[in-house]
Amino acid sequence: MSRMVGTVSRGVRAPIIRSGDNLVDIVTSSVLEAAKDDGFTVRDRDVIAITEAIVARSQGNYASVDDIAADVRAKLGGGTVGVIFPILSRNRFAICLRGIAKGCSKIVLMLSYPSDEVGNHLISLDAVDEKGVDPYKDVLTLERYRELFGYEKHPFTGVDYVEYYQNLIQECGAEVEIIFANDPRAVLNYTKTVLACDIHTRKRTKRLLQAAGAEKVLTLDDIMTAPINGSGCNETYGLLGSNKATEDKVKLFPRPCQDLVEAIQAKMLAETGKHVEVMVYGDGAFKDPVGKIWELADPVVSPAYTAGLEGTPNELKLKYLADNDFASLSGEALRDAIKDQIRKKDGSSLVGNMVSQGTTPRRLTDLIGSLCDLTSGSGDKGTPIVYIQGYFDNYTTD
Repeated sequence: MSRMVGTVSRGVRAPIIRSGDNLVDIVTSSVLEAAKDDGFTVRDRDVIAITEAIVARSQGNYASVDDIAADVRAKLGGGTVGVIFPILSRNRFAICLRGIAKGCSKIVLMLSYPSDEVGNHLISLDAVDEKGVDPYKDVLTLERYRELFGYEKHPFTGVDYVEYYQNLIQECGAEVEIIFANDPRAVLNYTKTVLACDIHTRKRTKRLLQAAGAEKVLTLDDIMTAPINGSGCNETYGLLGSNKATEDKVKLFPRPCQDLVEAIQAKMLAETGKHVEVMVYGDGAFKDPVGKIWELADPVVSPAYTAGLEGTPNELKLKYLADNDFASLSGEALRDAIKDQIRKKDGSSLVGNMVSQGTTPRRLTDLIGSLCDLTSGSGDKGTPIVYIQGYFDNYTTD
């Protein structure tokens, strides 16, 4: 009889990770203890996923507000800097902004509207329409923004981010001027030195500013790319992917960790004789349908993964086969015909083939990372390791 259970995603509990901890040993032992406790058996092509947070914690990859300030001052001159397109987040950006503010004499803070890059809304689109504002063209001063929209608070956090960021900058000793615009070039009317803080659109933003005459343009992945006074850093992503650790310190995105995932894979093989896949994951890549927030505030879903997780799914749409190719069949005959069709796959790409339409040909690491993010949560579950079985099974797997 065919196996009745398909994909299973389990959160695995682990000790609280500190700087210097051996993650290879901790992850391996945690998974093996979970298997014993929950009665499952490690199988080939199972997936072990670990949060980027515990990787960075084990690396001791932290930077202080003063570290950020020193790097900003050295790279941008310490004068007036346009800080444009930051996301609206106390966890993701507020501590970074403290460091940026301490490294400048004045900040021209330019916020996109009606929402930031990942969907946090300052105001609703309906309010923009009602006031006759064109977000593609209109540049609003703080005074005009308040006149039109008042003091809106974020529906999830209850925070007026305009006021919050304004006060934060002033508390750090910098002068602040706030404008609202969606064309990055609008900031050049105020300063030619710019720090672009968007995540996924940063390369375009930088290109547009440079072409329009900006004298100096950096992005968040240009800040904290090397240690400052013994701090952590991220050579590739800088401040991108950082999170609040304390009121004056951020945890940076993990430094290169490909050797970590491969070492865990090797240790699991030695312990169990099974070849599992291993990945590090951060944010999932999905959008909340109510709050309209796109979850992906990290620069990538997975900064490191083993070779078996490269690529995209190559799947057939079972309901398409049932409704079209085998519409005249039912019961065992339908089941056997569909199984036979799956077995005929030869590994060649099915992209563009009608029978694969709607099978989400996204990268495996993005899909699995989303599953892991939803499994582990972001609060007090205490499961920074996710163990997935059956992800690469299909209808023919017994």
